[in-house]
Amino acid sequence: MTIRNFTEETLTAEVLRRIKDTPNPRLKQVMTSLVKHLHGFVREVRPTQEEWFEGVKFLTETGHWCDDKRQEFILMSDTLGVSMLVDFINYGKEGQETESTVLGPFFVEGAPELPMGASIVKPGTVGEPCVASGSVRASDGKPIAGAVLDVWQAAGDGFYDVQKPQGTNLRARFRTAADGKYQFKCVLPASYPVPHDGPVGRMLVATGRHPMRPGHLHFMIEAPGHEKLVTHLFVRGDEYLDSDAVFGVKDSLIVDFAKNPEGVHAVHYDFVLKPARRAAQAA
Repeated sequence: MTIRNFTEETLTAEVLRRIKDTPNPRLKQVMTSLVKHLHGFVREVRPTQEEWFEGVKFLTETGHWCDDKRQEFILMSDTLGVSMLVDFINYGKEGQETESTVLGPFFVEGAPELPMGASIVKPGTVGEPCVASGSVRASDGKPIAGAVLDVWQAAGDGFYDVQKPQGTNLRARFRTAADGKYQFKCVLPASYPVPHDGPVGRMLVATGRHPMRPGHLHFMIEAPGHEKLVTHLFVRGDEYLDSDAVFGVKDSLIVDFAKNPEGVHAVHYDFVLKPARRAAQAA
C-alpha cells in the first residue's frame, strides 16, 4: 500500500523499503545502514531548517576547497577521527608487525625514485639535517629486498611541497637493498598545523580544538606478498603527541631523533610487514 502522509518513523521505513532491491549486496548493506544512522541522527539532534542548510553549505564549501593539491574531505575525515577508525578496522595490530596510521592529505603519486642514501631535501629547505635508516622485514624476520618506500614530510617551517610553488621537495621513493636495509637524508620533522584556513579549520575553532600535528616522517611501504603499510615515525618529546589533531599517534611509532657523533639528527627504525591476506589465508 502506498504511503504519502509520512511520520518521522514511517518515512525512514519507506526509504529503506525503496532500496531493498538494490542489486549489489554490499551497496545495499552500506545504504541501509547510512539511512538508518542518518535519520537517527536527525531525530536525535532535531535541527532547524536554518541549521540543516548551514550543514549543507559546510559540505558544499568543503568540496570547493578540494583540488589536485588539497583534499579537504580527507582532512575532515582525519580531524573527526574517521580515518583512524577505518585504519583500525582494516589494518589493526598483530604481533610485532609495524602499526599503521593515517595517510594524510599530502601524499602524491609518482614521487621521484632516488638511489639509496640520497637526500630528499632541496637546497635552501628550512630544517635541521637528519638521516633516516633501518630495514624492512617480513613477520618471520627475513629481510625484504626491493621493497618500495614512498617517503614524504613537511619542511621545518611546517609546509609540504604541494603548499609551495617550488615543485617537488621532501618526498621520494627508495628500494631496499638485498639485506632489506634503507637509508636517506631528510630534515628533522617539526610539529605543524594542518591546513586550517578553510571549513575544517573553522570546525576546529568552533569546537575548541587546535590544528597541530606532532613532527613526523611519512612512509608507505609495499612489497609483493605483503600488506601495504602506511605509517609515520613521530618525534619523541613533541608537545603535541597527546593531542594530535588527526588522532594518528601510536606508542610504537614514537622514536628518538637524536644527534649522532657528526652532530646530525638520526633516526633508525626497522619496519615489519604483515603477510598479504590472501597468502595468509592460503597458508
